[in-house]
Amino acid sequence: MAHKSQHRKILEAGMRVVSIESDAVAALVKRIGSDFVRSVELLMSCKGRVIVTGMGKSGNIAQKFVATLNSTGSPAVFLHPSDAMHGDVGMVQKSDVVVAISKSGDTPEIAELIPLLRRIPVKMIAIVGKKGSMLAAASTAVLDASVEQEACPMNLAPTASTTAALAMCDALAVALLEQKNFSPENFATAHPGGQLGRRLLLNVEEIMVHGKAVPIVKIDSPLHKTILVISSKRLGATCVVDKSGKLAGIVTDGDLRRFMEHETNLAGLTARDVMTLSPKTIHPRALAASALEKMETLNIMQLIVTDVKLRPIGMVHLHELVKAGFESSASTKQNE
Repeated sequence: MAHKSQHRKILEAGMRVVSIESDAVAALVKRIGSDFVRSVELLMSCKGRVIVTGMGKSGNIAQKFVATLNSTGSPAVFLHPSDAMHGDVGMVQKSDVVVAISKSGDTPEIAELIPLLRRIPVKMIAIVGKKGSMLAAASTAVLDASVEQEACPMNLAPTASTTAALAMCDALAVALLEQKNFSPENFATAHPGGQLGRRLLLNVEEIMVHGKAVPIVKIDSPLHKTILVISSKRLGATCVVDKSGKLAGIVTDGDLRRFMEHETNLAGLTARDVMTLSPKTIHPRALAASALEKMETLNIMQLIVTDVKLRPIGMVHLHELVKAGFESSASTKQNE
């Protein structure tokens, strides 16, 4: 019985925290006003970098804000208030905009930093829990991120207040990227190793098999040779070309299986007798994501890459796309 009671207390604690923090974030909606617009305008007009500062837990939120800004096209750096006292304030230039995050707005380290920033001078945005604080008074724009209570039962540990500050930072970052018309392509450039980066930046020619690794047989090649090429190149298919080197067809493992279901005597047969006409092709500069989409739509495992004269110069296999980080649906199967 005590065990169930303990579980109930744990669940109640979790739900209470989420409820308090969700209320804190919801309360910010009515505070998005003229100072928020002013803040976005300051960031839009910034000719230098966005310098974000904060002490303690606010500093953790500041560093996350820096990461979000950098990934969405706004150069930003974190300035630790204590390090600023020992030379790091030298990174701040007139062309920069400072965003200072503080629950009280009167944190000693922030209070010491304010006069240094005023001497530069530099425009400052405050994200604070007290609009009447020293930080708020020194700032060009003030964003109210105050909360009625922390989720901590002692109302001490920064919990709801840091969540509210983080939400306000995200609101600024998103409003800013929208004003900058930041596109998915821009995002991909900043995230070349991510899934979106791969989908928007990787071309077929970067992952295709090329050169001597491309399985190719002539249209009059004996069928046994065709089978050997398919087996040795390990791509489940071979391109078939005519006398001029132009793509004439494709022979896949599936083609061979179906053919041999009703024909066991292979003597005298050539690639022409088994090949599929009008094989599916793709341009080398096409996006790899387009290749994957085409394969899944057509339910095939490989695409032939051709040049402008329709000569095969490569082959892209589903497995290569998967190795490059693309996700394939489970329904895709061998060439039918």
